[in-house]
Amino acid sequence: MSHTYVPRDNANSIAVFYMLNIDSSDPARSARFYAAALGWEVTYSDDNYGMVEGNGIKIGFGKIEGFKPVEWPDEAGVKRFHLDFLVDDLDDATEKFCAIGATQPEFQPGAEGWRVLLDPDGRPFCLSPRPAITS
Repeated sequence: MSHTYVPRDNANSIAVFYMLNIDSSDPARSARFYAAALGWEVTYSDDNYGMVEGNGIKIGFGKIEGFKPVEWPDEAGVKRFHLDFLVDDLDDATEKFCAIGATQPEFQPGAEGWRVLLDPDGRPFCLSPRPAITS
């Protein structure tokens, strides 16, 4: 089953975002991790490339020999991209992410505002509380 979504053209845009590709030491493992985390489907997986799809979005993971994740915390202070996820409960989500392969580093700059975890490849990502809906 494919969740491929071909968006219609938007007159105000130059392009439509539909896929992100991320370097990985183990693409199949990365695909399994993010599929489990997001409730998405692994739509491709081999030693060199893995892909997950859901909500009209694709994330691909390409094999990089000698892949080294960024340091966390990064002493050089270099800002790099990372993924952010909204969750209902930081502690519960942290426990569930760690159960599927994430780790929680000691350094947590967000205090109780957000939480930094590392995926199985050592890439940092953030968990943030889902905003409350007010009427």
